[in-house]
Amino acid sequence: ELGVAEPVIQQQGLDRIVVQLPGVQDTAKAKDILGRTATLEVRLVDEGSEARAAETGTGPVPFGSERYLDREGIPVIVKKQVILTGENLTDAQPGFDGQTQEPTVNLSLDAKGARIFRDVTRENINKRMAILLFEKGKGEVVTAPVIRAEIGGGRVQISGRMTTVEAADTALLLRAGSLAAPMEIIEERTIGPSLGAENIAKGFLSVTWGFVAVAIFMCAYYMLFGVISSLALAFNLLLLVAVLSMLQATLTLPGMAAMALVLGMAIDANVLINERVREELRNGASPQAAIHAGYDRAWATIIDSNVTTLIAGLALLAFGSGPVRGFAVVHCLGILTSMFSGVFFSRGLVNLWYGRQKKLKTVSIGTVWRPDSGTEVTTP
Repeated sequence: ELGVAEPVIQQQGLDRIVVQLPGVQDTAKAKDILGRTATLEVRLVDEGSEARAAETGTGPVPFGSERYLDREGIPVIVKKQVILTGENLTDAQPGFDGQTQEPTVNLSLDAKGARIFRDVTRENINKRMAILLFEKGKGEVVTAPVIRAEIGGGRVQISGRMTTVEAADTALLLRAGSLAAPMEIIEERTIGPSLGAENIAKGFLSVTWGFVAVAIFMCAYYMLFGVISSLALAFNLLLLVAVLSMLQATLTLPGMAAMALVLGMAIDANVLINERVREELRNGASPQAAIHAGYDRAWATIIDSNVTTLIAGLALLAFGSGPVRGFAVVHCLGILTSMFSGVFFSRGLVNLWYGRQKKLKTVSIGTVWRPDSGTEVTTP
């Protein structure tokens, strides 16, 4: 969905589709997700006397109603009239109930669905509404709560003693929509990463050597402040990889290209800060005051430059697809992590190193030129 997994889906012949899923470990679950079809329907519960008898098994299902089971196997008689379907869904995300902390599925409806849902809940207060999930033609009542008040805003929460995994799978199925025809898996292959191993290795080398080259330059030009900038850059890479791991992203070449690009962009913040500190020292400020002013005054410039780059990344994310979208995700995340590591993390290291000294006389930031006298001062 975010483009960081890069699945390949293509037609083969008249009646076959080839699906390639890089990085998927659980092939059984992948086949289960691909083969399932899920649609959502919202209906009112039939609460008449005949329906009560049908629920207990002492009478037939009344005309205009149908009998379904909930997740505990208890029968529920619902009306055939469908109020809403999955076509009115714009998004479905797993979550947790704020009061009971039970896993839930949070739905977002489009304008038409929100209007219908608001009107129906307003007209049927104290009545039950059933939310049914259909898979492969078999319906199940996920939940059938009592309508306590009018529900507007187009946001609906469904719960029904689901596990966290079931909530996540249900949300995924509802987001993906339903297949128009049944699917049969004809052939399955599991291929090792040998074909892409060389490209992945080259990608690692490019990121590694890019980091080493930037670190050498920073250490040589800014001395101790360059070392701190290099540590901040390493922390930025670590933070970016951690966020991508949380998103369960697959390591692909576009993603690695974005990581290499982030290396060069992330160091910009530290260059701006270091030059600001040098400028304050040239103007005669004390080392502590120069450090404080350097970070504070560079922050506005860092924000401006990163926001403009982030806008370009968001445009790629909004209009791109496949590898382009994967590149944009890593690019945008890298900008956010670089702002944090380049400013807050490096400032913490600087304060940790120099903050212990009560009377700070010099700072190790390389050569500070003083244009007024034409001389230079090399700080140790």
